[in-house]
Amino acid sequence: MLRTITVGIDGSPESRAAAEWAAREAQLRDLPLKIVHVWQPVPEPMAQDPLLGAETQQHWTERIPREAAEGIGRRHRGVEVVREQLSGYPGDALAEAAKSAELLVLGSRGLGGLGGFLIGSIGLSVVAHAERPVVLVRARETATDEHEPDPFGTPSAATPFRPVVLGLDVEHPDETLLAFAFDAAERRATSLRVVHGWNPPPYYAYGTPANPALHEALALSEAEALTGVLRPWRKKHPDVEVVEESRYGSAAVHVVDASHEASLVVVGRRIRRSPFGTHIGHVTHAVLHHATAPVAVVPHD
Repeated sequence: MLRTITVGIDGSPESRAAAEWAAREAQLRDLPLKIVHVWQPVPEPMAQDPLLGAETQQHWTERIPREAAEGIGRRHRGVEVVREQLSGYPGDALAEAAKSAELLVLGSRGLGGLGGFLIGSIGLSVVAHAERPVVLVRARETATDEHEPDPFGTPSAATPFRPVVLGLDVEHPDETLLAFAFDAAERRATSLRVVHGWNPPPYYAYGTPANPALHEALALSEAEALTGVLRPWRKKHPDVEVVEESRYGSAAVHVVDASHEASLVVVGRRIRRSPFGTHIGHVTHAVLHHATAPVAVVPHD
């Protein structure tokens, strides 16, 4: 079955930005774009209210995806656009919709400055439970944000893409995550910047004074481990320029820092079969809230 690039919309500015990003991604992948809107049934006491009732809600639930599809069709010629109306709790419905998608795209609201981005409970629920990659796109994200400025420093969508950034844990590398990142860079004809953050073992960090020679040895070991993980992927994707960054300190901080010059940030999420505990790791959680580029969260075993 042909998969789609699926985007969840609700009429908000962030969902409109997500729809535009999804349309561009559909063009890159030569896939149809599916616009999904989830209708949450009106509680019975409100159903008879002329302003809040079922008829009013039905009007908007039909209008939002229709207008979005019409706009995408005008601005992105050649992209096949389909619409789907779902009902139920949005988090569950969108996670279910992701199962038949190549990837699911959602919007996140920017808080400005150092505040990062507001990922609502629905977005976090979808990221935590979706079985396919989920991309979070900030409000006001445009095509020019993904590209290098022109020679005069002016934003342009006609210039090369900025690098794709991959946050990678060399102790637990996953092929699904690596494949997604290399494919994203290859489709954009841009470089892949692989960021690995590391810290010394606790007994070194807290039990003994800092030792420059030992620190240098640890740094070399981590860098060699990163090179070893990436070596077979370089061979699989010889056209992708790979920039390796093994850096001391918080992985989340380094990935967020790299996001300022990225067209896309790729991070992983380990699938948890247990219903208990967190389903989003602390690095991915921090990147989701503070990265300035679209973030793709790739679930993996």
